Amino acid sequence: MNTITAIYENGVLRPLKPLPLYEQQQVQLQILAEPDSNEDVAAQVVQLLVSEGLLTPPPGQADGFLMNEVERRALSVRLGQAVAESMADYIVAERGEW
Repeated sequence: MNTITAIYENGVLRPLKPLPLYEQQQVQLQILAEPDSNEDVAAQVVQLLVSEGLLTPPPGQADGFLMNEVERRALSVRLGQAVAESMADYIVAERGEW
């Protein structure tokens, strides 16, 4: 299966690069829209972290909150440092030895 990037304009999908197809060849398409922006993705990640109890919003902003780029990077560093063991070690600790 090949993945290509295309732009939808005037009712037509226009590939950004030439395709290895012959004229009139039929293909099947699966449309996967790309996120609108990094801000949307960041907001979704924050919402997920809050809903899972991994992140606590500041007081008075329980419905959600926005972080600037510096705050997001700092949070990323903190989350990266929070995992002190490998995923395999974590799973073994959760499940117990076989």
